[in-house]
Order: sequence, then structure tokens, then C-alpha cells
Amino acid sequence: MDINDSVEKLPFVGQTFAKRLAKLNIRTIQDLINYFPFRYDNYSLISKVIRVQAGETVTIKAKVESIKNEYTKLGKKIQKATVSDNTGSIEIVWFNQPFLIKTIKVGEWYNFSGKADWFGKKIVLVSPEYEPLKLSTIHTGRLVPVYPETQNITSKWLRSRIKTALDIVGNQIEEFLPPVIVQKENLLEEKQAIFQIHFPNDLPAAQRARQRLAFDELLLIQLTGLLRKKEWQKRQLANKFFVDQEKVLEFVGKLPFELTGAQKKAIKEILADLAKEKPMNRLLQGDVGSGKTVVAAIAMYISFLNGFQSVIMAPTEILANQHFQTLKTILFPFGINIELITGSQKLTSNPRYLTPDIIVGTHALLYQNFGQKVGLVVIDEQHRFGVEQRSELIKKFILPNKKIPHLLTMTATPIPRTIALTLYGDLDFSILDEMPFGRTKVKTWVVPPQKRSSAYEWIKKRVKGTQEQAFIVCPLIEQSETLASLKAATIEFEKLKNIFPDLRLGLLHGKMKSKEKDKIIEEFRKGNLDILVSTPVVEVGIDIPNATIMMIEGADRFGLAQLHQLRGRVGRSNLESFCLLFTENQNPEVIKRLKYLEDIYVGLRLAEIDLKIRGPGEIYGTKQHGFPDLRVASFLDTALIEKTRKVAEEILNFYTEFLNSKDSPLHKKMEKYKILQVSPN
Repeated sequence: MDINDSVEKLPFVGQTFAKRLAKLNIRTIQDLINYFPFRYDNYSLISKVIRVQAGETVTIKAKVESIKNEYTKLGKKIQKATVSDNTGSIEIVWFNQPFLIKTIKVGEWYNFSGKADWFGKKIVLVSPEYEPLKLSTIHTGRLVPVYPETQNITSKWLRSRIKTALDIVGNQIEEFLPPVIVQKENLLEEKQAIFQIHFPNDLPAAQRARQRLAFDELLLIQLTGLLRKKEWQKRQLANKFFVDQEKVLEFVGKLPFELTGAQKKAIKEILADLAKEKPMNRLLQGDVGSGKTVVAAIAMYISFLNGFQSVIMAPTEILANQHFQTLKTILFPFGINIELITGSQKLTSNPRYLTPDIIVGTHALLYQNFGQKVGLVVIDEQHRFGVEQRSELIKKFILPNKKIPHLLTMTATPIPRTIALTLYGDLDFSILDEMPFGRTKVKTWVVPPQKRSSAYEWIKKRVKGTQEQAFIVCPLIEQSETLASLKAATIEFEKLKNIFPDLRLGLLHGKMKSKEKDKIIEEFRKGNLDILVSTPVVEVGIDIPNATIMMIEGADRFGLAQLHQLRGRVGRSNLESFCLLFTENQNPEVIKRLKYLEDIYVGLRLAEIDLKIRGPGEIYGTKQHGFPDLRVASFLDTALIEKTRKVAEEILNFYTEFLNSKDSPLHKKMEKYKILQVSPN
């Protein structure tokens, strides 16, 4: 049997369990042995029966004297066993497991591991794990691994299958790091680390195994990023831009607003990149409303002056439309022709090749033909696109001589430094950490449930008969049985029509057709709607200057960074603006977390706080935003991130034979780890 074989080839797995394991992303035997426990039950305290004390978690080695089912007054079954060793006997109690009287054999010796407690007037073991003494122990008498589970896949079942897998293919686990690095960094051997994380000799052994595997996890991410950067830098540009400083100053001088210091710094960095022969590969990060589009517009203006087209791809039609409107306002006076292409908006010019100076679009751009004049590609909220989509877009612009355009990616998602260091090591960074002049802070309050009626009355007074407008954001589109306490936009919309009978309400959510969404947004923009009830689809791309109130239902369901982005949809003019946060969850820790928004208005700071409290998956919604789940390592471990970065650079500089030789374990590991279609961004 091979370590790369399908997991269904293992004894007692088969097709049924293989399908269940697939829900945990376990498809091969290697996936199974790389499925690590998240904690351990400590059953390593071995005790004689006579010494067992109430409150202890212990393991006893005992012979089964008797076992039977008993019925409670309510008709439920309790399983009672009497077991003994040479010091005395003790009773064991299980609940609603009638099959045990056939599984556990009278007269045989077992390990029983669990908590001792009072049951009536006696000390008993309550629902312990059990294991025949004649077998090697993996469920009792030691540190016992506990795994993330799914329906009909228990930790006990996983332990048995992982033990079998290690017995069969354990010798195929290869050390993939150069020996000198393993020694220098004082790491466990890979094989030893895998064995010890599942079935550790003791807690220090488990910790050392976890350290090695966390090192592996971060190193592979760093190495992949550095290899992408190296690949990117191998390519030469066909279009080194001349930056006409006088025209840039003239352009900036004609803007209807003054640039912030952060914008000026970012523009300087980007223009320096555009003037080089190496293709730019830069990430522009800034809060909602910090002016990223204006910075990108100046880069597009330089591309235009050099006789090249620019392409900007956004994840949604709403955001693409927003960019189109903003860029038209800024660039049209300079004679720059801009086109919009989305699923519902077709190209108006030459259908064979795109001839405009700037093309704005969604993923619909992937299905268009382009000429050979694209010199700059801008991807907004790049992590919302699949890697293959980004890669396909870049491929469209590689010229016949293999040279490629400059690349600028943008995000309003605040990315903490440790995550940025790890995931985006191949990118150069520009950060907009100032808001444009005149933007006022959005006053934010966590509103207690008893003040809901007062909040509705206050919204009514602010909006009725004025130019002000409000967003009411719900976490769900439709009511969920499993999340019954959460507000759903469709149901809330109907309720709110009764609460605000004199106001004009609109509904917006992701399942609506593009034309419907555009119509609603346009009505809201024109002031024909007073309140827009929406899902978080408004998180990016809707710019309504008269919107002054953002009310968020189920606020505890969102990360602080996402709440900050939603809040950024208001306060986009000189009107005083407000954000009201509602939650049914009154846990003091939940309220404390939300209250950070009352005092902190910098997205990066909020993201750092949420990273410490909840982890990256909870901040961003891992599936939605494309951030990987770390199985062992932590994005908070700055020291290990920096260490693995240095080791990755060392491997790239001094151990190229380990990377390039097809027979090298490191090469094989990287081939499996790297996304098949390498994308430069």
C-alpha cells in the first residue's frame, strides 16, 4: 500500500467512510496521517482501584466481574459494570449505550480511562473509555488525541484508522528538509513528529511534534511565496513606463480634493515601480473610503500617457460599477475612454478586440478578447477571486515575446502584519492609513436590545423629510432553522415596512439578479429610497453620500474588520454619521469585543484585535476570503513566522538542489503544496 493511495484502501474504511472523510478534506492515506488532533485527553495517570478519588481523571487496569443494563424510572437505560484489581473493586456507569453489555466481556481485563465521581453514595467511573489490555493502547492509559469530527466520524474511529495507517505506511514518511536545517533549527525528524503528534509519549513530546509541524506549515507557505516572487522577477517587461512628473502634478492639481500623505506616499512607490523594467507586483491596502481608486487612477493615467491600456477587475458588479463611475469622473476630462464589462453589461466598442484606454469589469473579463496593448492590470479585493481566475486574467495579457504588464492588487480588507508577512511575502506593500480630509468619524454604539424601539424612532426622525438615508444590514438572506435568532433580510424587510410605514424601503441581497440589484442601488443613490435593507453585499462598492446611518443586526456574527468595512459605507460626506450594532448575544465577552468599534477607527488595529481573540478564519470568513486555515501554526506566532521566512530564503539561496531535483522529497512536497496553476499574484 502506498501513502498516496485512496483512504478507502485502508482496512475498515471503504467507500462509505471515504465519503464521510472527504467532508474533512481527507482523500488519501497521507491526508489522514496529516489530520492532526487539536487537543489531548490526559489519561496517563494509572491508578490502583483502591486509590481512585472523586474528581480525578484516571486509568485503571481491571478485570470485568459483571456488566448489565438497568432502567431508570423514566425508562432510560444505564449500563453498570463491576470491575476489580488486586486492591479492590469499583463500579462503572455508562448512559444509553446498551450495546456495551455485548462488547465488554466478563472475565477479561481492560483499561478504563475517565473521570471518577460520586454516584449516589459511591465513587464510580463515569462513562470511561475502555480498551482490552491485550491490545496496544491508543484510547486509554496515555495522552489520547482528540480530533475535529464530522457526522459518524468520531475521534475514537479516527484514532484507530490513523494507527493502522501509520503501521502500514509510516515508513514511507520522508524527511523533506535538508539535514543541516533540521539540525540547526533543533527540529524533530518529520516521521517522528507525525508519530508523536498522534500518539505522544508525553506532553513535551507532543509539544515538540507540534512545533516541527507548525514550522513545516509556515515554511511551505513562505517558500511558495518566494518561489512565486522569483518566477515573477525572471520575466522582463515590454513596457517600462516613462513617468512625466509635470503631467502627474497637473493631474493631481485638477483633482477636486487634496490627497492625503498616505496617498502621496503610495503614488510615489507605484510610480517608481512603473518606471522599472521589472513588472510591478504591489498590494495597495486601505480602509473603505481611504482613496485606493484615486491612487490606481493615477497609475492608469501613466499607462495611458505611455500608449497602453489598463484593465481593472472587481469581484462584484456593484463594485465594478462604482469603479467605472469614479474613474469616469476623474479621467474623462483628460480624454481617456473607459468601458465597463460585466455579466449584464456588454462591450459597446469593437467586439473583436477591446480598444478603450481603460476596461473595468468583473470576472466577465475572462471571456473577452484583448489586443496587445495592456500595460497595467489592477485587481480589486484580489482574495475574493479564485487563484485560477487571477492567473487566467494575467495570462491574457502576456505578449508574444513572453513579457507581461504591471500588476497592482487592492484590498479594503485590513490584513494584520503577521498574516501579510506569511501570505503575501511575494508582494510589495503600500498602505493607506489615513482617511481623506473632511471625512468625519462614524459615531458607533453597541445598542442593548431594550433600546431597539428607541433606535427605530431615532432613525425615523433622522431620515423622514430629510436628505439622510440609512442602511439596515442583516447576516442572512432568508431565515435559517439552525440560526433562528439571526435576522434575515427578506423577513426583516417585511417587518420594517410596518415599523416605518411613512418611509420608502428597498431590499438588496446576493441572490437578486444583477439588473434588480443595480436598479435598487440606483434608486437609493438618487434618494428615492430612505432605507436599504441588505445583506453584507453592501460591504464594498456602494458609495451613497447621503447615507448617514448603518444599523447592523447580529453584529456578533461578523469580524471586527468586516464590521468596520460595513461602517465605512456611511460617513462619506460632511454629514454626521452613525453606526448602530445590535446583537441577541449578551455574553460580556461578545459585548466587550464589539465595543472596540466605539473607540477604534483604524481597520488594521481592529483586525489585529480580532486575530488575537478569534483567529483569521473568524475575522474574514476563510471560505469567503481565501485565507488558509492553519492546522497547527498560528498567525500570532511572529517569531516563528520570521524564522521560517529566513529559512525559506536560505533554502532558496543555498539548497536549490533540494528544490529542483525531481527525486528530492522537498521538490515532491512543494509540487503537492503549490497550487497547480502558479499565479504571479
